[in-house]
Amino acid sequence: MCRLLGFAAAGSNTSLNGVLGMQTVRDFRDLSEIHNDGWGSALVTVPSESPYLRDGGAPTPETGTTIYKNTVAARHDPIFDELANAPARGGLWHLRLASSNLPLILENQQPFYANGLSFIHNGDISDDQGRNIITNRAFPVDPNIVQSTGGRSDSAIFFAVILQYIGFGFALDEAVAQAVRELRKSYPKSSYNCMIQSQDRFIALCAAGREVTSKRIVEIYDQYGRGDQAHDYRVMRYRALGESEADQAAGQLKGVVVASSGFDQRAEDGWTRLENDRMIVASNRTGAFRVRSI
Repeated sequence: MCRLLGFAAAGSNTSLNGVLGMQTVRDFRDLSEIHNDGWGSALVTVPSESPYLRDGGAPTPETGTTIYKNTVAARHDPIFDELANAPARGGLWHLRLASSNLPLILENQQPFYANGLSFIHNGDISDDQGRNIITNRAFPVDPNIVQSTGGRSDSAIFFAVILQYIGFGFALDEAVAQAVRELRKSYPKSSYNCMIQSQDRFIALCAAGREVTSKRIVEIYDQYGRGDQAHDYRVMRYRALGESEADQAAGQLKGVVVASSGFDQRAEDGWTRLENDRMIVASNRTGAFRVRSI
C-alpha cells in the first residue's frame, strides 16, 4: 500500500524537481509521514561519458540506470533531495506502506530491478480471507523469476509474472496487461496500480480491484489527521510536460508525469485522471505517450 510517482521526458536529462517543482516534490516526499516503511527510486539517465568506449571493462553504456532503496522513511533521508535534483530522462519513485505481515527488509523495498526493468506497485494482492499471494504455492509463477527480482513480497510476484510474459515474447505494455489478467483470475479485487520502465519505455497502470478506499487505509490516514487525503487513495493522474506556456518558458521537455493521489493535482494545472484499467505508454526518448486500455 504505497504511493507511486514516475515520469518520462524527451531523451535528455531533467530532474524530478524540474518536472514537478520543488514544492510539489516536497509535498510528495511528506506523504512518507504515513508511507513510512521505506522508499526507493530508479532513474534512467544519459551518462556524461561518451557511449561504447572500451576502458578495460564493459563498454560505457548508452543509457545508465540508478537504483536507490532504503528502509528509512523518505522525509528522514537526505538522499531523497539529492536524487530529486539528479539528472534523468525518466524515473520511478516509491513510498512504501508495507502490506499486512510483510517484513520491513531491504529486499522488499521498491523499485525492484531485473532484466533492465525497474518496477513499483501499490497494492496488497490477497484473497477475501486476507491470505496474501506469497502463501499460495500453487500460483503458476516460476520461482526462479521471482528470485531474480530480489524481492519476497506480493509485488515481487506481480513483477515476476510480467517478466514471464515478456519471456513469452509480449511487448512491455502488453506483458503488463497480460499479467494483470492472469492475477485477476485468482485475486480479482486486488489493486494492480503500478509503474515499470526500461531504457526506452515508461508504463503507468491504474488497475484497482476496489476503487473505494478500504477502511484500514482511512483509519491509518485519520491517525495522522489527514483523512481527507484518503478518499481518492487508488486514483492516479497524469500531466503532459512541455505544453503550457510556463513549461515552455522554463525550457521544459516534452513527456509525461504520472502519480498516485495524495498531493495537489489540479485540473487547471493540467492533471487528468487516469481511468481504471487504463495505462500510460510513453517513450523516455521522444516524450511521446498514449493512453490504452487493458
